[in-house]
Amino acid sequence: MILVTGATGFLGAELVLQLLQSETKIRCTKRSKSAIPQKLIAFQNQIEWFDADILDLSNLADAFEGITSVYHCAALVSFEPAVKDKMLQTNVEGTANVVNLCLENNIQKLIHVSSIAALADAKADELVDETFFWEGFEAHHAYAVSKYRSEMEVWRGINEGLNAVIVNPSLIIGEDAGKEGSGTLFATIQKGLKFYPIGGVGVVDVKDVAKCMILLMKSNTKGERFIINAENVSYRELFEIASVAFGIPAPKTPAKPWMMKLAWRLNQLKNLLTRSKGGLTKTTAESASIFSRFDNSKIKSELQIEFIPVKETVTKIANSLKSA
Repeated sequence: MILVTGATGFLGAELVLQLLQSETKIRCTKRSKSAIPQKLIAFQNQIEWFDADILDLSNLADAFEGITSVYHCAALVSFEPAVKDKMLQTNVEGTANVVNLCLENNIQKLIHVSSIAALADAKADELVDETFFWEGFEAHHAYAVSKYRSEMEVWRGINEGLNAVIVNPSLIIGEDAGKEGSGTLFATIQKGLKFYPIGGVGVVDVKDVAKCMILLMKSNTKGERFIINAENVSYRELFEIASVAFGIPAPKTPAKPWMMKLAWRLNQLKNLLTRSKGGLTKTTAESASIFSRFDNSKIKSELQIEFIPVKETVTKIANSLKSA
């Protein structure tokens, strides 16, 4: 039987949906207070939901009974400084628990979801590929550190004999995100903006990420990492595509780094005064002024896959938000 951790998340739910096209039964872990995604409600007879926190080793161990392969999607994603310690614990210790249980239970294969945040930075116009490893933590934000250290747990497992593959998706987008996660970006664009960040980002449809994971599980590939990225796009281009889809004017003025710095400071002040959370942080503001480009040739060569065009996905996201 297949086990999927983090099955209630954006990627996890899409992965389960695609797996159910060929599997009669799947076991999925979730936290006791997590809601089952709407898209999976109709498949309750095919999904065995198991309440287990990945930090609770004894409870998680029960979820591994009778399991042959594992997709590890569970992770905490946040750029809020206050969540740093919890995120490091969840992502790193949780992955260590999954790896250890895979080894103890002689799991046939593990697919681990990492992130492009765990890859080292490129120089000048260089493309980031799977050979880019860090040399230190000093210049990296907490989420990136948590994903890098999570990867190290998987590499440790591989050195101990675990058959595993690591995937490093870029920014995962899709119409089912709503206004959460990457969906907040498009919900913000929908309101109308005058400025666009000067950086850029790698983008990929959630359907393609899930598809690649399933194909890698079925393949003979092991002990490898793969960047999963459809296109590298500037924020100006991405904002223009979304604005056209929403039927609103696209932002025309670049937001320079000093403007982004001022914006995140004002947002933090607002959050402090109103005791709220969210919005622009120091990490997201700095990232928005950088354009990192990612090489997807390895995964395309391995799986002979063609990615869904970003324009197609963004149009679907806009239509979904307009009809919400």
